[in-house]
Amino acid sequence: MNIILLSGGSGKRLWPLSNDVRSKQFIKLFHDENGHYESMLQRVYHQIQKADPKANIVIATSKSQVSSIHNQLDMDVSISIEPCRRDTFPAILLSTLYLTDVLGVSPQEPVVVCPVDPLVGDTYFTTMQTLAEQAGKPESHLVLMGIEPSYPSEKYGYIIPNSNDVISSVKTFKEKPDRASAENYLNQGALWNAGVFAYRPEYILALAHELLDFVDYYDLFDRYETLEKISFDYAVVEKEPVIQVVRYPGEWKDVGTWNTLTEAMDETIIGEAIISDDCENVHVINELGVPIVAMGLKNVVLAASPEGILVSDKDQSDKIKPYVENLNQNIRFADKSWGSFQVLAVDEDSMTIRLTIKPGHSLSYHSHVHRDEVWTILSGEGTTVVDDMEQLVHGGDVIAMQAGCRHTIQAITEVTLIEIQRGEEISVYDKEKYKLKRALSPKTGQ
Repeated sequence: MNIILLSGGSGKRLWPLSNDVRSKQFIKLFHDENGHYESMLQRVYHQIQKADPKANIVIATSKSQVSSIHNQLDMDVSISIEPCRRDTFPAILLSTLYLTDVLGVSPQEPVVVCPVDPLVGDTYFTTMQTLAEQAGKPESHLVLMGIEPSYPSEKYGYIIPNSNDVISSVKTFKEKPDRASAENYLNQGALWNAGVFAYRPEYILALAHELLDFVDYYDLFDRYETLEKISFDYAVVEKEPVIQVVRYPGEWKDVGTWNTLTEAMDETIIGEAIISDDCENVHVINELGVPIVAMGLKNVVLAASPEGILVSDKDQSDKIKPYVENLNQNIRFADKSWGSFQVLAVDEDSMTIRLTIKPGHSLSYHSHVHRDEVWTILSGEGTTVVDDMEQLVHGGDVIAMQAGCRHTIQAITEVTLIEIQRGEEISVYDKEKYKLKRALSPKTGQ
């Protein structure tokens, strides 16, 4: 299969565990087959690889999420980076061109597009294969997946098919309804629209050339900022007279709010917490290094991270977004391609950060104009380069860098360090990057 995974989200609805860098698909809340925590991104990616080890998978995302994707998967994963937001049609078009022009996929081979963050069973990917097979037929243009609904939901759009067959032509689409309308749609055999669809690249490219001026992937990428914002529904769905739908009767959960997320969790406590016996329907997710004690609560979610602490009635948790949007705060934790960081303290003229660097990875070779930095190595072994001078470092070593000093560290084993920044102006934009005179060995640092 050729698959485009759509990875977006602003990180507001699952605050404080999510932020503008770590959206919900990167939060590790679910167990894999070995009992380790994994994210929705990791879960879906590995499920696809299990269903089709030879699948071409492209993740469509923004610049801010690239480091998190590399951190959770690997550096070789294929990523189509949207230079700026231009709605769903340009993003899907750019990813389709990445498949054909960068990865060499034939324009006649079907492509499946799906979100990166549903919780699904393995049969979901069997249905995706059926979707791809149907889209590969000459008479097919656009093929959708329809989820067999378990209740009359007001949160999803609906697809009304012409028959109850596994594969049917589509009669009409319905937007998110009220409950009475949803019940009426279910009586008509309607399916939830999960935003999963398949097509052949040649079909999408023909439509795209009628709407946009471009030559190939590289040309579209270069002029992406100048493109008109066009939704996929407007550019494709509304103009296509023959659309088919494939039924999916299996497990499918959209975990877009704290309420739906906790319903999908297989344990009530993640992190350090105690829940009293008289609590009912209470979940605690704690990423702080201090205990949480919950007593006498009912229908409540408690979530704690370096970004903040949430205590909410579950039924009210989907209303969090406008409150979080009014918070004016910098990112206090994030996964990076080289590891992760967490802001521990922020004062008027200083910031203290804990960094974890994965073995064989390194920070960029860089300098700052307005701040000094001090690294205290807590654990691990690595190599620092300070103004082109190399030094092997271990737990307990301290390295000081004045403003203007070029510096980096590469981990031989996993390195944990405390970075103290001091200066009148501390900003993420105060950084200039350089090339090292020679690359360090990922194993020895030499």
